[in-house]
Amino acid sequence: MSIFSLVTGWPGPSGFGSASTAEQVTEGIDASNLTAIITGGATGIGLETARVLALRKAHVIIAARNMENANEAKQFILKEVEDARVDVLKLDLASMKSVREFADNFIALNLPLNILINNAGIMFCPYQLTEDGLEMQFATNHIGHFLLTNLLLDKMKDTAKNTGIEGRIVNLSSIAHVHTYRNGIKFDNINNKRSYSDKRAYGQSKLANLLHVKELTRRFQEEGVNVTANAVHPGLIMTNLMKHSALLMRILKFFTFLLWKNVPQGAATTCYVALHPSLKGASGKYFVDCNEIKPSAFAMDELLARKLWDFSNKLISSASKA
Repeated sequence: MSIFSLVTGWPGPSGFGSASTAEQVTEGIDASNLTAIITGGATGIGLETARVLALRKAHVIIAARNMENANEAKQFILKEVEDARVDVLKLDLASMKSVREFADNFIALNLPLNILINNAGIMFCPYQLTEDGLEMQFATNHIGHFLLTNLLLDKMKDTAKNTGIEGRIVNLSSIAHVHTYRNGIKFDNINNKRSYSDKRAYGQSKLANLLHVKELTRRFQEEGVNVTANAVHPGLIMTNLMKHSALLMRILKFFTFLLWKNVPQGAATTCYVALHPSLKGASGKYFVDCNEIKPSAFAMDELLARKLWDFSNKLISSASKA
């Protein structure tokens, strides 16, 4: 999308643009036969995504680290949508133990799973390691979602096979994926404190979200399963995601205010990719303002995507043994 389209909200080929809201891009869609998990669905654009999917009659599972916020989000949605089907389950993406517990708890509910929206994340945080010994942004934004997706894949595949309804995985990436480390992913020193850059580490994790989608798509097509995976850039939105860089972002917003979105606009692309019937069969794509665009060269690198897949599995295996 061009700067002109971004600033004016002029719609692209999909009929939607930067000014479109989540309600507008899902108008008329009946999702009553769908179950969706939304990570980070208690606040910000995750909450708006949960609300709109519930408005369209989907059964929404809010996955959140803070259960108080999650229950408040549930009550907020129920006030807005009286007949909403909303449940909450605890999930801390920075903890592999928590991710495994969440997957076990969800599977125990014996529900179908049509949509997985990997929305939660952290941004520009100071260097720190998780309880599993991994750099926090890479662990939370990529590894947590990578593990969660793998643990739920069989459920998604079975649901798609038994219902005939296409399963959809949506990874929230970012235009920031272009601002990463020199070789894209620091495979040899992912936890190196000395070379750590909070901005490049974030870009690395968002590139990983795109590469995850690329490799998932290759595997889905190879298996012939009725599940798709796509990535989105929600746009510039002032949310709690920016708590580590609030002052910087407020200054940036002052000079670039025409490029920023509100929360309903920020959730639009996610909801569009998760629900819109025009995207049936579309996979391995990157969407901005509800329109497909080309990501960086790193994000289209098939070998890099396969290498990241193997690397991620090795990290998870090593952490599990430890």
